[in-house]
Amino acid sequence: MGFKDTVKTVVTGWRCSEAAGLWIAGDNIGALLRGTKREDIERGQVLAKPGSITPHKQFMGQVVVLKKEEGGRHTPFFKGYRPQFYFRTTDVTGDVKLPEGMRWSCRATT
Repeated sequence: MGFKDTVKTVVTGWRCSEAAGLWIAGDNIGALLRGTKREDIERGQVLAKPGSITPHKQFMGQVVVLKKEEGGRHTPFFKGYRPQFYFRTTDVTGDVKLPEGMRWSCRATT
């Protein structure tokens, strides 16, 4: 999901290192997938029940950049800066687009 087109397959076997009985989203498992080659799998892909999630390849958001004293950036960044964002169990590379007329940013801007 997210990297390539969604593919349907059948799980024919699986293994989890956690204690048996309760697993939650984000737990690591080993799954044997019918008709899927090892080289078709990439880090960050998702295995889910059909129709239970909607894949997204792009989204927009706003961020607050903290001042140095608040534990934020020490140096300014410019248009085209590509930070890493972390969401639960995955990380995503962003692409900063600054508001019209703003050349750079270094603190407490949205």
